[in-house]
Amino acid sequence: MSSYDLVVIGTGPGGYVCAIRASQLGLKVAVVEKRATFGGTCLNIGCIPSKALLHASHLFEEAGHGFAKMGIGVGTPKLDLKALLGFKDQAVEGNTKGVAFLMKKNKIDTYHGTASIPAPGKVDVAMADGSQKALETKAIVIATGSDVAKLPGIEIDEQRIVSSTGAIALEKVPGKLLVVGAGVIGLELGSVWRRLGAEVTVVEYLDRILPGMDLDVAKSFQRILEKQGIAFKLGSKVTGVDGKGKTLKVSVEPAAGGTAEVVEADVVLVAIGRVPYTEGLGLEALGVEKDKRGRVVTDHYYRTSVPGIFAIGDAIVGPMLAHKAEDEGVALAELLAGQAGHVNYDVIPAVVYTSPEVASVGKTEEELKEAGIAYKVGKFPFLANGRAKANDETDGFVKILADAATDKVLGAHIVGVEAGEMIHECAVLMEFGGSSEDLARTCHAHPTRSEAVKEAAMAVEKRAIHM
Repeated sequence: MSSYDLVVIGTGPGGYVCAIRASQLGLKVAVVEKRATFGGTCLNIGCIPSKALLHASHLFEEAGHGFAKMGIGVGTPKLDLKALLGFKDQAVEGNTKGVAFLMKKNKIDTYHGTASIPAPGKVDVAMADGSQKALETKAIVIATGSDVAKLPGIEIDEQRIVSSTGAIALEKVPGKLLVVGAGVIGLELGSVWRRLGAEVTVVEYLDRILPGMDLDVAKSFQRILEKQGIAFKLGSKVTGVDGKGKTLKVSVEPAAGGTAEVVEADVVLVAIGRVPYTEGLGLEALGVEKDKRGRVVTDHYYRTSVPGIFAIGDAIVGPMLAHKAEDEGVALAELLAGQAGHVNYDVIPAVVYTSPEVASVGKTEEELKEAGIAYKVGKFPFLANGRAKANDETDGFVKILADAATDKVLGAHIVGVEAGEMIHECAVLMEFGGSSEDLARTCHAHPTRSEAVKEAAMAVEKRAIHM
């Protein structure tokens, strides 16, 4: 029996980062991964491949519709979907091999197989080659991530009715794509196929897109997407899909009840969210507590109800974001090594990688109102930003929310090109308890899009210069 200080089950962003940090701190570490490659959902079938497709499809759209007005004549671009998907696969291979290199560099033992926990301190691995391994360890980390949420009565075959997994590997561009769910995944993948030529309709149960994001941002972003050609059916639900004919017949009816309509589609993408994945670990027999949504219950130190067993990432409460899992992995490794690991859950940025992007960190206006916190708002449109105008990329705005009494920045929201990069100066400011005044008096290079962040901060006190 192999003996370790720590065994991490799952090598997504939370698991592999936790393992690496623990090894850096002198612990003897092993990881168990059911896939042939490391990186979990994020690197294999999620964050990384989808970003490659978003990038490539954006360039395809620019070549077809944006180059000519800048005096660049390239003719009508031709789509080689097989090559485009190959570009995506190269991105996946490069990243997963990178994690494999890091495992070796940090002297982490790796086991490819399915893990179960027969007792605290023990991990059994049914290896991919058919053999069995028994591991003994002082601590076990559950970093098994999440799986796609299913729509009752609708079977995902990953051919015509797909999850995000099938949506990144379609063999041809669908004539009509119906997306169920107006969250991040649905909007990102819907925008990919819309740019490549699909007619896209998004059905959302709520009366808005991007649940949980600032409503002002969501409404503005919806208008931008509608201008791009994406249609929305809000306050609606999909109640069935008939796949007998050449095209899918999708039954859509009002969320509150009412007469259903039939919408035809070549492909249906089910993107209604994700659910924690802990299947096969044996947690019930061990007495590891879960909540009503299937998440492993942990305390502030990521300890479960069973001593010696910990959990992080999508398997526990909190936003299902790779970087949230990474920070938890680092914090837990440091705690296990006797240090003071910590995650500030008030400063975790979120990004929608469409064109333009949407990014946020901290509180929304709705959350501040609900909490009864008095606040001030500063907004600045990219239409008034020199770099954005020069590049003809003027959609969107920056919005800063600051405490009315202390001026401490409580939230920041951006719709615009490279919003996902710009949000981080707000995150750093908030991590150090900074004010809108601090941000407004920080010199920003000209001409840059980031100047809009400074101007939004100045607008908190109604002193923006270029508006």
